[in-house]
Amino acid sequence: MEPSQSFSPAEGPVRAGIPEHGRIPRYYAVKVELLDVIAELGVGAALPTERELCERFDVSRAAVRQAVGELVLEGRLRTRQGSGTFVAGPKLVQPLALVSYTEGLRLQGIEPGRSVITLERRPADPGLAAELRIEPGDEVVHIERVLLADSERVGLESTYLVSALFPTLLDVFDPAGSLYACLRDQLGVVFAGGEERLETVLATPREALLIGTNPALPMLLMHRVSWGSDGRPFERVRSLFRGDRLSFTSRLDPA
Repeated sequence: MEPSQSFSPAEGPVRAGIPEHGRIPRYYAVKVELLDVIAELGVGAALPTERELCERFDVSRAAVRQAVGELVLEGRLRTRQGSGTFVAGPKLVQPLALVSYTEGLRLQGIEPGRSVITLERRPADPGLAAELRIEPGDEVVHIERVLLADSERVGLESTYLVSALFPTLLDVFDPAGSLYACLRDQLGVVFAGGEERLETVLATPREALLIGTNPALPMLLMHRVSWGSDGRPFERVRSLFRGDRLSFTSRLDPA
């Protein structure tokens, strides 16, 4: 580990990350300097080489690598194997509401897309059955799709629906389109409410391969159960999103 540096209060944006004793690791100073470099370069531009950054900031390769690594994890930079490191665009914003993935992205002027992995009917295991208030072994419709944003892979969504409630779903559903739009417009489903939980996880090797991301990259996992006007659950959704590409927003109103 490299020795720490001391910074005075006048050194602006660095200050927020400085402990009370005023000393920070060299890599963090490099990280803050890189934020200025990123702002100057603009989205899509290539970051200077590791050697150039070492010379520019007079630090070791280890300090540069750690600074760049953290900015990649935060979604400020993106690496392309064999090509280098590039300035990433702003994160996509998905509302925490009963709004489909399709609608959420189109509100931002981004074209959503999906690549189908699984489209099947299968028996519910005990855990899924409990969440959907059906019997273990009852049939559910399972839809698994890679989520795209302007053709970029950003997540993986796995949806289970009570088959008995939607016997014609697979006949009318376009896997490349919005499932919510199909349920609402073609099957007359009313989304009365839902319960959603959000946490950070690491992707499994299979999930990382499907999404095209590093297994060590933190992911955002959204788990939702939705119900209709009768209060009966009809779907469970497990959505895994790249933490470097998506963020979530929620509106809070007074009680």
